[in-house]
Amino acid sequence: MAKGQVTIPKDIRDKLKLTEGERVTFICQGDYAIVMNSAIYAMKTLQKEMQGKFEAVGLNSDDDINDLVKEIRQEIEEI
Repeated sequence: MAKGQVTIPKDIRDKLKLTEGERVTFICQGDYAIVMNSAIYAMKTLQKEMQGKFEAVGLNSDDDINDLVKEIRQEIEEI
């Protein structure tokens, strides 16, 4: 069975910060495809999905999020 492997030129691998065995995502747009590091693509997709949702629950800054994380960690330690 085919593994679905492709060879990506070194200069492109370097620009995408890819190492051997890392996965890439192909995004087809019309008659061309964009190649992205799969981890970066996943993060960008998550950021787009979550946009505005943090603000909706009162998390307006990195400090707010860090405080929430600390609070949750403390609750977990108490269990």
